[in-house]
Amino acid sequence: MHRIGSRAVVLGASMAGLLAARVLTEAVDEVVLVERDTLSADPVARRGVPQSRHVHAFLGRGRDVVDALLPGLSEELVADGALLWDLHGEGRFEIGVGALARRPSDMVGVMASRPLIERGVRRRVLTLPTVRLLSPVAAEPVLAADRVTGVRLHPGTPGSEDLGADVLVDATGRGSHTPAWLAAHGRPPPPESSVEIGLSYTTASWPRLPGDLGGAKALVVAARPERPRFAGALAVEGDRWLISTGGYGGLVAPADPPGFRAFIASLGIADLSELVHAREPLETVAAVHRIPASTRRHYERIRLPDRLVVTGDALAAFNPVYGQGMTVAALQALALRDALQDGPDDLTTRATRRLSRVVDDAWELARAADLELPVVPGGRPAAVRLGNAYLDLLTTAAVTDADLTAAFVRVVNLLDRPTALFRPRVAARVAWATVRRRRTAAAGTAPVPAEPGGPRVPTPPGS
Repeated sequence: MHRIGSRAVVLGASMAGLLAARVLTEAVDEVVLVERDTLSADPVARRGVPQSRHVHAFLGRGRDVVDALLPGLSEELVADGALLWDLHGEGRFEIGVGALARRPSDMVGVMASRPLIERGVRRRVLTLPTVRLLSPVAAEPVLAADRVTGVRLHPGTPGSEDLGADVLVDATGRGSHTPAWLAAHGRPPPPESSVEIGLSYTTASWPRLPGDLGGAKALVVAARPERPRFAGALAVEGDRWLISTGGYGGLVAPADPPGFRAFIASLGIADLSELVHAREPLETVAAVHRIPASTRRHYERIRLPDRLVVTGDALAAFNPVYGQGMTVAALQALALRDALQDGPDDLTTRATRRLSRVVDDAWELARAADLELPVVPGGRPAAVRLGNAYLDLLTTAAVTDADLTAAFVRVVNLLDRPTALFRPRVAARVAWATVRRRRTAAAGTAPVPAEPGGPRVPTPPGS
């Protein structure tokens, strides 16, 4: 690894910032994490991560990357109460016509509350001898000529001080001030792409007992064009279910227990409805989170000041329903490491291009899925319409074909690229299943279930 300089500063000590700090330790003498929030030693929600009370999990690829960067992290999280789960064999993914067929696999994810996951990662990163944390402290970049030279710290007391940096990483999330800071310095802000999803989701925790949901560790009820409502239930630490439900286009699930139960019942998943009706929630008021739009900032299309890198939600803030955020942050850390290995020259341009390429597949997957819902405004290019039509056929076929479910789960967990779903072997299975289903429908006979004699218990793609 090339040495980039003596110090790197990372703004934001959430997942993207922590993982960026980890890879920067390989290229500088000191990494300073600057966090505006007060950070607790306990796994508690905080203001700077408003989604922290809601369902989270590492997708398969994310867990692989984080365990490579921080060896043994999964085991430490499990010791803290997190659960490992077979992404194909220990969940249910309900798509309206049934649940995707499942079977045991070697795809493993980590489920826990966001505060527990973040605390575990932060604990490991802060044990690195060259990393230190400044909290609660606000900061803004310092620009000299065409290069960022550090940050101006505002520690909550009168006055300020400057901290020099050879590399500055903005990992401050959706509310990043970098576009406004660029404009204030006479530089163009990045163009943006957005999908106006009008998403809202409401989350509460419920007692978890053995045998719930047929023994599954996760249940995802997908939104559909005719019913833009969804739900997710994930087993987390403390023998709890974290259950999130909500909708698109401004639809909001109530936060009071009777309203929450009624909203869950409207989804038509009997055992999930029975669970929330048979027990009392562990809190009287559920958390409500609203996401008006998914937003991607195209920093790769402008010239940033040298030595400034933007990552995480500050670069692309996804629809959280698909659970991509933490995994994309991990992949961006690898992209940053690759850029650092090529040395300091033109670091910002190289890093920005690499990080943007990481975003591409996840963004297009989420965008296409959102545009399948009529309540989400926006044009539907032919490629999106055709792709969604094919995926509808694939997931319908996957109700009785575990091989197709496996291919789908690998893609949504970012283990394979979306093009894997169009390989000849996969497309042939989709075509044959579609022909067989239509012949069966024409003959008026029932299809063969995926698992005769028992329920189908597939794995959701991660949340």
